[in-house]
Amino acid sequence: MIPAVVVAIDGPSASGKSTVARRVAERLPDFVYVDSGALYRLVTVAAMQAGVAPEDGPVVRRFLDALPLEYIVRDRVVVYRVGGREAGPELRTQAVNENVSLFAALAPVRERVVGWLRGLTRFGSLVMEGRDIGEVVFPGAACKFYLNASPEERARRRHRELEGRVAPDDGGLRQVDESLRRRDRIDSGRAVAPLRIPAGSAVIDSTGLTIDQVVEVVLLQVRQVPGLVSNG
Repeated sequence: MIPAVVVAIDGPSASGKSTVARRVAERLPDFVYVDSGALYRLVTVAAMQAGVAPEDGPVVRRFLDALPLEYIVRDRVVVYRVGGREAGPELRTQAVNENVSLFAALAPVRERVVGWLRGLTRFGSLVMEGRDIGEVVFPGAACKFYLNASPEERARRRHRELEGRVAPDDGGLRQVDESLRRRDRIDSGRAVAPLRIPAGSAVIDSTGLTIDQVVEVVLLQVRQVPGLVSNG
């Protein structure tokens, strides 16, 4: 069996990494797309629904121990389920945006999620995006990328993403911008696996680029790795 390889795409919220990673995986034969942020969001939603507070360490650990998490692959995308129920639009509400960094900053949560993510190589080669994939989850990834964009552009992207979704708590572009900046501060300042550019990453500023242009930049570098992919 050919060992699974990983293409890691990191970056802050609304940098475009989710869309880019999904499209890159679609263009690479036999690769599976993994949205690591969705797993943190799923943990956050489940914790909020269970009334678990992030500052209550023992309760958080018991909650994680009992979480009935499952994975399936559909159309070369890893899909998460809790108790047989798939994650839905509730993962992207403003309330989750405000709380996910609080839970993601907790050592027990990060340790558990990192273990879950590493185990996904059983599905084969991965294009995985997140905030610490190339630094912590897969430091030996075959290719590493760090996507970024200006704060203003990221706020516009996130606001467009929220429009039309079930997100009645979305207070407009200004609130989205403030939320993103707050999350950046939390992600960059947390004690466990802070957001930073992983060693060996190719840095891409997507502010003035289309999604297709970023995808082509990533694919060009991935295809230069000997033996990683044949074509696609």
